[in-house]
Amino acid sequence: MSQRAKSHRSGTSMSRRRAAVVAAGLGVTAMLGTGAASAATGSSALPGSAAASVQAQATAQAKAASTAQQAAAKKAASWIDPVAHYTLSAGYAQGGSMWSTGKHSGQDFAVPIGTNVMAVHGGTVVKAGPNGAGDGPAYGNAVVIKHSDGTYSQYAHLSRIDVQVGQTVATGQHIALSGNTGNSSGPHLHFEIRTTPNYGSAVNPVSYLRSQGVTV
Repeated sequence: MSQRAKSHRSGTSMSRRRAAVVAAGLGVTAMLGTGAASAATGSSALPGSAAASVQAQATAQAKAASTAQQAAAKKAASWIDPVAHYTLSAGYAQGGSMWSTGKHSGQDFAVPIGTNVMAVHGGTVVKAGPNGAGDGPAYGNAVVIKHSDGTYSQYAHLSRIDVQVGQTVATGQHIALSGNTGNSSGPHLHFEIRTTPNYGSAVNPVSYLRSQGVTV
């Protein structure tokens, strides 16, 4: 065989070997890539029941968070009774010799002295002090709060006042303790809803609270 033919066959054989090595290398790379992808998928994938459980838990947590946010928003926007446990006594516009105008200007909540009195809605304290906070001695110690809708709530015959003028209060926040100060026939909270901060502008407080969704 000639030297040229041997050289040609040797070159062809080497080329084939190189091609085989390259092909094998590509195969290994492809296999490794597939394995890595499978491993990555396997690390995040869960069996059907486990995945469903995780999804259910995530949904429950999201729902709980949403419910908590809604409850907080509702509390901020809601109105409540001024005391938690009570008996309604003298009502709005009730006649009687005890009232200076002949008509009762608010709603009385019969409660023991020292009962927690709460802001029926968030707002700013505009009156607080003895002598009806400026509305007259018949009210005894009193507090008036201005609300964002332009109404005012008044709390009277208090034994103790725990807020001051200019203070911002939230719905349900403690503001005072009930008492029997001023022109009072017995321990109770006198409560008014007003259109101004002053005496003489009261409206039916029970009707108003009910219009705000409060069960009185």
